[in-house]
Amino acid sequence: MSKSKSAIGSDLAKVDAHVVQSEEYDEIPELTAEWFDQADHYRGDRLIRRGRPKSASPKEAVNIRLDAEVLQHFRESGPGWQTRINDALRKVVGLYLCVRYGQ
Repeated sequence: MSKSKSAIGSDLAKVDAHVVQSEEYDEIPELTAEWFDQADHYRGDRLIRRGRPKSASPKEAVNIRLDAEVLQHFRESGPGWQTRINDALRKVVGLYLCVRYGQ
């Protein structure tokens, strides 16, 4: 071993040589129905995703430069300020489309 690497502090040969005894199996947790409920589900080779389904119109991460006053206004209103900026922009786009296309 080179001097720059430190020893791991374990005798790996001793660990490898250890044979698990029957009383050591008591340490292994029981596989309950709840445990299996948390497991990944596959249909063939396809992983079945859990949780929230993917959005039909997902949001896209972008970098945008805004005036400090604009950011301060939205941030002062607390958590969710990015969503409120998105909502404000959506309203402006809606107004623009109404004016442009007479809707």
